[in-house]
Amino acid sequence: MLNKNQKIRIRNRGFTLVETIVVIFIFTILALGVTTLFTHIFINSKDRLISMDNIDYANAVGANFTNEIRIAQVGSDGAYPIGQAEDKQIIFFSSYRQPVGQVARIHYYLTDNTLYKGVTLPTGDPLTYNLISEKVQAVQNNIVNDASPIFYYYDGNYTGSSTSLLQPVNINQIKYVKINLNILKQNTRTDTTVFSIIAGSAVRNLKNNLGD
Repeated sequence: MLNKNQKIRIRNRGFTLVETIVVIFIFTILALGVTTLFTHIFINSKDRLISMDNIDYANAVGANFTNEIRIAQVGSDGAYPIGQAEDKQIIFFSSYRQPVGQVARIHYYLTDNTLYKGVTLPTGDPLTYNLISEKVQAVQNNIVNDASPIFYYYDGNYTGSSTSLLQPVNINQIKYVKINLNILKQNTRTDTTVFSIIAGSAVRNLKNNLGD
């Protein structure tokens, strides 16, 4: 039988080298698993937020453009409400969200998969639009329209499914304008899924038989 001192030595001897290595190995595996899990959750959450931001921004761009083009009007210098109407560029005059009594020159254009918006307020006497003072900002990234137009133009016969006017467009025929953005959704960093935002409006000051 073991005496009292032998029992105490056995209880206090601690882990063996093999047991220590096994414990460290198990702990390392668990730590790696937890780290991988949290990294995966963080990256997926971040990617989903990016995707939501893209969709939200695109919806906001479409809504803002619709409101601006709806009340397009003669410029402060007497220019026609729509100054330029191309597939990926449009210039028009609108007072939407501008200082009271101000009609801004609005310029949307696509460069390197980014949609930009330039705003120029009239100055001087008589009033003119000095493009040196144009304020430009990027309003939507990750656009992948490729050869597809961003802006579509329709005459007074537009019923909702009519064919758009062909380029070069006669600006005097335009009664309705539509914006169509194809944008990378980016659910993940390598995701190439595309979603589309389509919005448009009749130009109130130019329409004839069209509704709002």
